[in-house]
Amino acid sequence: MGTAFPRRRLITAALIIPMLTTALLAVAATANAGTATEQPAVYSPGEERPGGDTSHNKPRNRHAFSQPSANMSFAQRFNFGLGDSLFDKVWVPSPSSTTASDGLGPLYNARSCDQCHRRDGRGLPPSANWPQEHAVSLFLRLSIPPQTPEQRQQLAQGTLGVIPEPNYGEQLQNRAINGLDGEGHMRISYHETTVTLADGTQVNLRQPSYSIDELSYGPLHPQAMLSPRLAPPMLGLGLLEAIPASAILANSDPDDLNDDGISGRPNWVWDEQQQQTVIGRFGWKAGNPSVLQQTVSALSGDIGIATPYRPSPFGDCTQHQSRCLQQADGNTPQQDNSEASAELVQHLVFYTRNLAPPVRPTAKQPEILRGKAIFQRSGCSSCHQPHFNTGHRSDLQEQSNQLIWPYTDLLLHDMGEGLADHRPEYKATGQEWKTPPLWGLGLTKAVNGHRFLLHDGRARSLLEAILWHGGEASPARQQVINLATSERHALITFLESL
Repeated sequence: MGTAFPRRRLITAALIIPMLTTALLAVAATANAGTATEQPAVYSPGEERPGGDTSHNKPRNRHAFSQPSANMSFAQRFNFGLGDSLFDKVWVPSPSSTTASDGLGPLYNARSCDQCHRRDGRGLPPSANWPQEHAVSLFLRLSIPPQTPEQRQQLAQGTLGVIPEPNYGEQLQNRAINGLDGEGHMRISYHETTVTLADGTQVNLRQPSYSIDELSYGPLHPQAMLSPRLAPPMLGLGLLEAIPASAILANSDPDDLNDDGISGRPNWVWDEQQQQTVIGRFGWKAGNPSVLQQTVSALSGDIGIATPYRPSPFGDCTQHQSRCLQQADGNTPQQDNSEASAELVQHLVFYTRNLAPPVRPTAKQPEILRGKAIFQRSGCSSCHQPHFNTGHRSDLQEQSNQLIWPYTDLLLHDMGEGLADHRPEYKATGQEWKTPPLWGLGLTKAVNGHRFLLHDGRARSLLEAILWHGGEASPARQQVINLATSERHALITFLESL
């Protein structure tokens, strides 16, 4: 009996010590493993086809953003091809023997749509301290605060979005036809800062600052506001246009009544065709309501082409640029007494509406679904709304009644001081930006040969773009900072699959 009791104590200790060790190891594993708190990854039917029936299954190469809606009729493909040729058209100054292609400028940023949206994709920012002509797809918007009671009333009523800079208009045009000078050159300098992630990874962020030199038409207004804008990719625009306004408004929560820290709201803008205020959908601050208005704005402001919708043949020239206003124009009866007829514009609109999102062949893979779950858990999907159902539109046959996955709510969000341009546009403040769609995100490198992201191309990677998120997105940003290494890799892998 005297020896049995100690033996039982030894046996008990021998059993307990391994059990405690196993338990401690399990706790440590839970603390260190990024997947311990993850929700199960779930595949949603249809998400491999971001554009619904419009989604194309062509190779995911440099032409992936230039494919037509897959459900387009054979007869309509001719119109798509015609619009494609107009998108690539190089405009020339007037007078010219090619009356269907003249009217460039007099001041301009690009000579074709494709120069800004290369292969229908994302623009390329210039290198630091280079003049703007080295990259035509990043330009500066210009405006000033209201100066008169009438201007304040127009802004308040929403019939104007901005007050143009008196000497230079709404946009800096760095190029001009022969005999004129461009308005000036944008300069960029970068200041780098470092963010350290929870796993010790260090990420460098570059903060840009912008200035203009070699101004040709007098000084800028002392209150001039500058906002850099990088040309966004073109795919899926018709699908975004087909989303019912009621569906966009359903996600609006300007007063954050649900107390989730997200207060998205629509930008209410002036529709020139309807002559009323409607929801903005296009542009970095949702300043245009339709593909048509976005198209004619770009023709006028970027290339200097008059249309029946924007009839000035002098583009963005101001009354203080008298020599610009004296130049020959390309208006002809064959072009509806404009430089580009209504028919030509409609072909361009049809083309841009029908640039289809590519399918996602890896949407069901476990690592992709894991990254999707992390995307949702981190709060990213609060603004990057995964899916919508489009409505029925007689003018948008291909885009009607589709389940789509654009990953945007088309609403304005306060993104913090770091991304602020301090330039209001309609209802958007100087810190607000529209949530950009994410479809096609992982193909930027394949299509355009780079990974520059955000409204001015400052981010050189997806991770940098995430780390620039502030304001309403600050909690989501912190969640990403705190991710384990494997979780972060899964998140990026998911984004690359879009």
